[in-house]
Amino acid sequence: MGIPVMDIIEKRKSVRTYEATPIGEAVHASIMDYLSQEDNLHGPFGGKPGIEWVWAKSGTEDGKIVKLGAYGIIQNPQAYLVGKVRNDKLALLEFGYVFHRLILYATSLGLGTCWLGGTFNRKTFAREIELAPDEIIPCITPLGYAREKQRLLDATMRYVVKADQKKPWRDLFYDTEFGNMLAPESAGKLAPPLEMVRLGPSASNKQPWRVVVSPDRKQAHFYLQHTPNYSGNKLGFEMQRIDIGIAACNFGLACRELDIAGEWTVNDPQLDLDGPLTEYMLSYKLS
Repeated sequence: MGIPVMDIIEKRKSVRTYEATPIGEAVHASIMDYLSQEDNLHGPFGGKPGIEWVWAKSGTEDGKIVKLGAYGIIQNPQAYLVGKVRNDKLALLEFGYVFHRLILYATSLGLGTCWLGGTFNRKTFAREIELAPDEIIPCITPLGYAREKQRLLDATMRYVVKADQKKPWRDLFYDTEFGNMLAPESAGKLAPPLEMVRLGPSASNKQPWRVVVSPDRKQAHFYLQHTPNYSGNKLGFEMQRIDIGIAACNFGLACRELDIAGEWTVNDPQLDLDGPLTEYMLSYKLS
């Protein structure tokens, strides 16, 4: 990416208000080149969600008008990245991984982004892309250059979803088993990747990820702590599985940047869970 990925993760924020400046040809070409490379579109287990670029043009002849819902009203977007995937538990996780990696790449190019999952007009976007009968559009992001002066709505939305309030380590990370809190100084070389997990975006900032690190610090087991009666489930798919993909992406990219070699596996360690809402998802095993 050029810029250290952990710097990008730390600095990225959702942008809802954009300048009217068109996206430069070189930036557009860079993202299209990124999308043309197979390796960029595969998740940790080989799944390949689809992602398409859609220009956001206004007009009545050849222009495309894309309408978004009330949540996170977007002003002056220049384009959108639109994701599509099968409505499958693992596929949704891999979608989160792949789409977030792309969002970080777009951020490295100077573009603003904003995860949108619950309140955009899916029918409108479905008319703009090729969508198979078994595919859904789980999320999109607008693209553009962030307006220097933040709108009141942007600040209000960040307040409503508590976007600047991240859970502390003691609520997210555990040593050997649930209930045994993991302190940053006890995490060894996994501390920075875990911090990148903590800083990641999630639907309504619920931060549903939980990670249990093995005693030898050779494995990190990722769990989803489902939010009871979470409205995202009304969409017909589980948004929080996408959140786990985002967490895994941040963790994996940080490990790669720090030369912490390893691989993703699905191998449930059969730990005693901290409640019925907690579900094992995947693990990172160091080489």
